[in-house]
Amino acid sequence: MKDVDRGKIQLVREAISRYRNRCSLVEGSLPFVVYRTDSNHIIARNIYGYENAKDKANEFRKKLGLKWDDIKFKVDRSSMKKSEQSPTGGKVLYAKRYNPSKGRRFRGYYTSSGDYADLD
Repeated sequence: MKDVDRGKIQLVREAISRYRNRCSLVEGSLPFVVYRTDSNHIIARNIYGYENAKDKANEFRKKLGLKWDDIKFKVDRSSMKKSEQSPTGGKVLYAKRYNPSKGRRFRGYYTSSGDYADLD
């Protein structure tokens, strides 16, 4: 396969991925969180659907007498599954330290014999 064809295929895959992400936001399969931008105080959680989150944020903005820039909403990533299953079936542990070369946190798991196995 030529490099040009690979580039086109990659472009189509990225477009499909973006479309699926946008659909999942609009359809309401992901929970949103409404928060204040000045203090990062969370006002509401578990609001499903983009339009519902936008309406709730507007409602809180009016109720609290805030400006448009003082209140925002985003997808609540904390409610997503944080642990995966390791190759042995145990729980994957995430470190507090960030690994810049990998672009994520260090991770590993404990084997049945009690040894620590690194996944990175």
